[in-house]
Amino acid sequence: MNKIFPFNKITTGINIIKANGGPLNAFKKLFRQDELKIGTFVGTDEMGNRYFENNLYFYGRNRWVEYNEQVFLDYDASQIPAEWYGWLHYKTDLLPYNDPSRPKYEWMAKHTENETGTCRQYVPYSTVPPKIEAWVPPQKA
Repeated sequence: MNKIFPFNKITTGINIIKANGGPLNAFKKLFRQDELKIGTFVGTDEMGNRYFENNLYFYGRNRWVEYNEQVFLDYDASQIPAEWYGWLHYKTDLLPYNDPSRPKYEWMAKHTENETGTCRQYVPYSTVPPKIEAWVPPQKA
């Protein structure tokens, strides 16, 4: 009967729209992330990214991140801290705040995103004069 009348798919679609905050918020999320999912919220990192899990999805697609809304469309994978990266990619099933073996020292640096291609990128400079000088064409008199 479900093949003739796909009410189950319609109901699932309505539940996903409800879980994502109604039609307007679901459209915004669909615009930002290209997909709508429903899942269990498992945690937030220090950058404001939210992490979810739903084991009804395929393995490898059942854990995902929703990036902080402040970055809008300018998000990338370098905005995910190492401890959450390990959880997302199945290196561990323990959430970062439940992992007793995770080292936490005061000398450890906070996670920063890769700033290549921005105005804050790292650009090395040299204090050594060049060994080869560039050719300068002669001036016409």
